Amino acid sequence: MCDQIRHRGPDDEGFHVDGGVGIGMRRLSIIDLSSGHQPIANEDKSVGVVFNGEIYNFQELRAELISKGHCFATNSDTETLIHLYEQEGTGGLARLRGMFAFCIWDARRRKLLLARDRFGKKPLYYAITPEGLYFASEMKCLRAAGVPMGDLDQEAIRLYFQFTYIPDPLTPFRGVRKLPAGCWLTYDGDGHVEQGRFWRLPAPVSDCANAESEEAYCEQLREKFDESVRIRMISDVPLGAFLSGGLDSGSVVASIAL
Repeated sequence: MCDQIRHRGPDDEGFHVDGGVGIGMRRLSIIDLSSGHQPIANEDKSVGVVFNGEIYNFQELRAELISKGHCFATNSDTETLIHLYEQEGTGGLARLRGMFAFCIWDARRRKLLLARDRFGKKPLYYAITPEGLYFASEMKCLRAAGVPMGDLDQEAIRLYFQFTYIPDPLTPFRGVRKLPAGCWLTYDGDGHVEQGRFWRLPAPVSDCANAESEEAYCEQLREKFDESVRIRMISDVPLGAFLSGGLDSGSVVASIAL
């Protein structure tokens, strides 16, 4: 399965097998190049994680978790996910700022946790079969594992031609689903599935009585934009930007140059 996504992570790979559970990872090294090898486990090796993405506020979360007694063996954002899970369970997902799709294996509870970021920037496909749960970043990994994909989902295909994408949780095949953005899913040793949502797009609020000036709104937008660029610049390798000359990429490069 991991060989199918070598292009997503050419720098490293890792596996963990525990009885009937196996998790694997292809890694593109961005943060903590020397000790960020995945899967990463907690102190007693009872909880492990494979993670695709980046957590932008991991340094603040790490400092807080250390103050509560958690011990870190690496400087990676990946390890923060393990200790946050130990401390707060699925409730900690709402505290993450970043783009992510990850799986945590909790050996003590014999339970898998899958989670996907707020806007679904990172893909996460899964299939529940009589044999168990399979998951991956790309559907071809599931096919390589022999997972029955099922017939074409005609409704999903129709929606693709209507919207030019297939909305969550549908995929082109009836036997495979996408974990919806902002959601989590657990699967235990008895085959019990539980799914929940940790974030939903807030409804717009119009408060004309407390409306500010256009200049004030522009300043707030500038502050949010610059902060968004700044937190994405955390890296242990050189970073660059694709500058097309358009308004969006030009704004990003201008913010980086500040």
